[in-house]
Amino acid sequence: MDNSLPPADELVLVDRELAQLEARRTQLLARRAWLVQVLYRPARAATPQWPVTPAAPAADSTPRSAQNVLLTLGGTLLTIAAVAFTLVSWGSMGIGGRAAVLCAVTGAALSAPVVLLRRGLVSTGESVAVLGLVLTVLDAYALHRVALSDTDGLGYAAVASAVLAGAWAAYGSALPRLRVPLPAGVVAAQLPLPLGVLAAGGGATAFAWAALVTAAADGAVVLWTRPLPVRITAGAGAALLGGWALLTGGWLSVSSPWSGAPLLLAGAAVCLYAAWRTPGWAVAASVVAGLAVVAAVGGLLRSAVPGDWAVPGYVLCGLALASVWRAGAGARLPRGVRTGLAGAGAATVALGLLWALPPVVGGALGPLARTTEVWSGEHTGPALVAYPATAALVLAVVAAALASVPRLWARCGALALVWALLTALPVAPGLPYAATLALQLLTTAAALWIAVRPAPLTRGLPRPGATPAASPDARTTTDRATGPTNRPTTAATGPSAPGPTDRTAAEPAGTPVADPAAPSASDPVGRPTPGPVGAPVAGPAASPASGPSAPGPAGQSASGPAGQSTGGSVPPPPSAPPRVPGAGFGAPGTGWMPPRPRPQASAAEPGTVLGWVAYAGGLVSAAGAVALALDVRGATFLALGAVLGLLTGVATLGTGARRTVSACGAVLAAAGLVFAGAAAAGLEAHWTGLALLLVPAATAAVGATARPVALPVEITGAAVGLSALGLAASRPAFLALVLALGGVIAAATAVRPERRRFASWAAAGLFLLAAWVRLGAWGVTTPEAYTLPVTVPALVVGFLRRRRDPEASSWTAYGPGLAMTLLPSLGAAWTDPEWVRPLVLGVAALVVTLLGARFRLQALLLLGGTVLALDGLHELAPYVVQVVGALPRWLPPALAGLLLLAVGATYEQRLRDARRLRERLARMR
Repeated sequence: MDNSLPPADELVLVDRELAQLEARRTQLLARRAWLVQVLYRPARAATPQWPVTPAAPAADSTPRSAQNVLLTLGGTLLTIAAVAFTLVSWGSMGIGGRAAVLCAVTGAALSAPVVLLRRGLVSTGESVAVLGLVLTVLDAYALHRVALSDTDGLGYAAVASAVLAGAWAAYGSALPRLRVPLPAGVVAAQLPLPLGVLAAGGGATAFAWAALVTAAADGAVVLWTRPLPVRITAGAGAALLGGWALLTGGWLSVSSPWSGAPLLLAGAAVCLYAAWRTPGWAVAASVVAGLAVVAAVGGLLRSAVPGDWAVPGYVLCGLALASVWRAGAGARLPRGVRTGLAGAGAATVALGLLWALPPVVGGALGPLARTTEVWSGEHTGPALVAYPATAALVLAVVAAALASVPRLWARCGALALVWALLTALPVAPGLPYAATLALQLLTTAAALWIAVRPAPLTRGLPRPGATPAASPDARTTTDRATGPTNRPTTAATGPSAPGPTDRTAAEPAGTPVADPAAPSASDPVGRPTPGPVGAPVAGPAASPASGPSAPGPAGQSASGPAGQSTGGSVPPPPSAPPRVPGAGFGAPGTGWMPPRPRPQASAAEPGTVLGWVAYAGGLVSAAGAVALALDVRGATFLALGAVLGLLTGVATLGTGARRTVSACGAVLAAAGLVFAGAAAAGLEAHWTGLALLLVPAATAAVGATARPVALPVEITGAAVGLSALGLAASRPAFLALVLALGGVIAAATAVRPERRRFASWAAAGLFLLAAWVRLGAWGVTTPEAYTLPVTVPALVVGFLRRRRDPEASSWTAYGPGLAMTLLPSLGAAWTDPEWVRPLVLGVAALVVTLLGARFRLQALLLLGGTVLALDGLHELAPYVVQVVGALPRWLPPALAGLLLLAVGATYEQRLRDARRLRERLARMR
């Protein structure tokens, strides 16, 4: 079947493809030119070669900065001169002259900036204006000295500062191009009320109110004025005076609550209004407001309740303030305000918890600081006898508040505080010994049970993978920003992502909408981006350069099938599959895929976190209960037995690391029971060490069945066995017995295949140490008695290994065993005056050497030969000394010379012999 097109149709297709290739080529050339321009800056065009004049040296400062320095210095000097004239030269002129001079100079200084500003000399006018402002202060001072000297200084200063503030503000408003008068007016406005209160004889409370009112006025200036210098100056004044007022209110809330509370509440209202109007400072202002409210209300409560209830009152205020975080969401309270108020409440509650912490520390660590003998029946008194009992109430209230918050951190905090409450209860009320011990054990049992079964505490908590529901304020903010959108839903994809059509409605107002056909930053080449469903796929190359499309058959233009215009457009790259009609973005075949989500760290399960919190508290309570039980013998057995049972239960029912730690703790509790039983029976230390071997024996038996915790349990048991060796060290006979029994336990453990390698060596080492200790106890000093029990088994093991692996080295098979006996025996033979030991050692070394030569074993040959040579040298040394003493003195040098001559004459032959000997030794195993 012939599928070729007619020549006319094929020509149309060829022309269409060529047009598309030409358009793509034009686009790539334009892109290349832009990239070259970015990467390689074009060199400057060639210019005529004029004579190059040397550049002037760079100035150290700009003209503007130099001008400012000169103007500042000039204004400063004039100000100093005016002050000196007013204070020093005042008496040399009459009243008329003085008034005329001051009025003339002040008027000239204040009028000159008008002319200077008209001529564009702004900096000069600024300097002269500053001089004029200073002169107005001097005028006020001069007026007081001359005409109003009988008035009160503070009152006059208050009135003068108010007049100057108004005058400077009016002057700055009249000349808005000057930057100093308005901030100077704001600074002067800080003084009238505080100075007026001081002039009227007001106390600290009145002064604080004046400062607060001034700070509120400064806040109004910050909110309702535009010039930045004015707002900065007013803000600084508000912070300074408002802080002073609030600090005074805090001091009054302690000394005089009914005087400080109104001041603090008024300051809190001012701060809250500022937080509402300024979102950038909402958190900081709300924190200050919250602390002021807590100080005010807590101070009133403090004056109405006994002293022990003061801190609980503050804690209740903090909790009420922290509840604003959730309650304010429905009331449309701004997020920054809620955050600040909740932070202030949380800080107050944290301080209350710190105040309630000492009884917890005393209850947990007090039993460890013993001042009495063990089993003496005397009990150490509580360290904090006079501490308020309301500390337990603080812990209980905060725990209840945290338990009502469905968050993991709150639930963990509530659990920790409940444990702290149970730990502090015996300290604050001063419970008796039996009740304290019972409460400690109950706390341990409850904590360990929660560590194993934390599911009841996780009710109401969100799962780590669940998406939290949006809060009301978050939904309101989202709706306000985006508005409701109704996106079409298709059967293929469901609710589709916003496309170019509905993207405009989904974006906030003022967001520029990019042209879909324009190149984007992620696609600088200008590949076509997917458009709405059914839209033509158009590329950015639809330019005049592409030219008109060639007409096709049947009246079709060069637009491609289905009437899609392709004239001047660029087809999608070959790797991008064609877009499937009716499919949304992200569907297969669309050519666009959503970005991959970034991998996030897996959050811990709530039950796991709560279990660890409870488990840590349970271990601390268990240690405290055991330490407390050491006062009475029966209580010691009761506490150790209870702890042993609880930890065994956790090791049986628990999982993970808690199971392992509990198993090891159970082993230690069992060791404590054995030790306490031995002490109760009056056994001596070496008998106690022998009894402690029951613990490693039990762990070896348990390890055979408790697979997950077998190794930690056995290691803990081995540690208890080491303590048994230390207790039995005072009696060598018992030490040998303990070592032998330890070897038996290790040998029994070696029956298990997974422990065979290590336990077998441990058993052999323990048996050997037991034999050595027993020999030492019997007074045996012969080294062979200690070394032969090691050599014989080692040689047997080496022989078996050589049979299994003939390629094994003789050094690893026989070397350790032979060296264990030959080397100590050689040392003993050199110091032994008798002839039996050297003879036996020589015969044994000769046999070892011959066996090494016969079976070509390097270790036997070298060790045996070396020991034989040294042993023979030891035996022949006295005779050699006698012979050398009998010979003439010239004979040894002559013999040495002859030897050197013989070696030199046969040097090459000796080298060949040495190489041959080395090769033979190397070939040995």
